[in-house]
Amino acid sequence: MRPAAPLAALLLAATAAPALAEGPAIHVLKTSGCGCCVAWMDHLKAHGFAVTAENVPGGTLVQHKIDSGVPPAMTSCHTARVDGYVIEGHVPAADILRILSERPAAVGLAVPGMPFGSPGMGPESRREAYDVHLIGPAGTTEIFTRYDAAG
Repeated sequence: MRPAAPLAALLLAATAAPALAEGPAIHVLKTSGCGCCVAWMDHLKAHGFAVTAENVPGGTLVQHKIDSGVPPAMTSCHTARVDGYVIEGHVPAADILRILSERPAAVGLAVPGMPFGSPGMGPESRREAYDVHLIGPAGTTEIFTRYDAAG
């Protein structure tokens, strides 16, 4: 029955391959019933992220933002963590991948508010202009990426 062992090893490797190919793990805190949060998580999944989510009461979410170092002017509807960084709001997957690649000394990224056409907030083809902000360790912010209005 030795010939079955190589076949079993091959099958195990084939089924394990998708798990090895998964992108960065990101955990999202949000309130229940928020459709735009779910749409943003779908955007991340489409770009290879391994997304988990947790519904929390609004007050708990606000306290989490404060504890995580998100300045009040940078808040949005959901907050996520990925590899030591905080991701606040509708940040595009490309910007999250960029911060993970460049590894700046920062709290994370934020798209304040809920700009139309940002991931999870309507079609990009009708996007309004918005900025992705880099949140520094002291709570300062600077533009990380600027998205012009579509059209």
